[in-house]
Amino acid sequence: MEPLELADRLAGGGRVQELTSIDRVLGVNRIYRLWTDQESRIVKIYGTPARERRERHALDALGHLDGMPTVLDRGAEGDLQWVIFEDAGRWNIGSLPENIGIARRAGEILARIHESESAPLSNLSRGIDQEWVTVDFMSTFRRLERYRGKIGITMDLIEQARRVRPPYASEPRVAHTNAVPENFLVDDDGNVTLINWEWATLAPPEWDLSKAVWLSGLKSGQTASRGLQEGYGRALEPEQLDRWTVYHAGMMLVFEAENTMRTDLDEFDYLLAELQRAVTAAASAD
Repeated sequence: MEPLELADRLAGGGRVQELTSIDRVLGVNRIYRLWTDQESRIVKIYGTPARERRERHALDALGHLDGMPTVLDRGAEGDLQWVIFEDAGRWNIGSLPENIGIARRAGEILARIHESESAPLSNLSRGIDQEWVTVDFMSTFRRLERYRGKIGITMDLIEQARRVRPPYASEPRVAHTNAVPENFLVDDDGNVTLINWEWATLAPPEWDLSKAVWLSGLKSGQTASRGLQEGYGRALEPEQLDRWTVYHAGMMLVFEAENTMRTDLDEFDYLLAELQRAVTAAASAD
């Protein structure tokens, strides 16, 4: 059975709207909004069984926290695992520019997650710690060199990035690891829900906070970035945010190069621009 066929069956005669693009390699999740006369629901059909297991593990451990998605049903159809969630909203903090109240709520969610004493979410013996970050920082830019032609990055920029000191990483805590604005959904009442938990693990809280602050500022403006830090209860030092931005931008470029079927990545020029900006700022702070 194809994912769309399964979504149609789960909709029970209601309307189905696909929310994900399908231009990536096999293994991507497919997400649909199911409409009935009374309400809408979200169905997530996983690209691989491992993705479903990882997210289920995280939701079982953290589902009691405010701001977590609500599971209504789950099951399997052949090789396809699926979950139906409450519809957490049609907006996200990236599509609500300069809404400081929403950004504060997103920061509060991240703080609660990082303060959680839930069972470990990682198979790593120590989680992602400073040593891990330092090694992976250098590895990221070695990997990026393979895709210079595909993404249009110069060797000079790669070398500049390699000379940046890796960011500071405090002790690993429960972390989402992909706290991008699009993963903070917002409903009509202003409630915020953090979705897509399949990569949750133990990681330094700066990982989540820096990614959320950087991208919310880039996509929604500095008011949103400030509000998120206010809600979290902590502001990142500018030089540390720049170093984390170098790391995040490098990782995102590698991911896109390795996981998209497109040969033209012009839409990711903003990542190259942000990498250059952050590299220059980090170098001037040293």
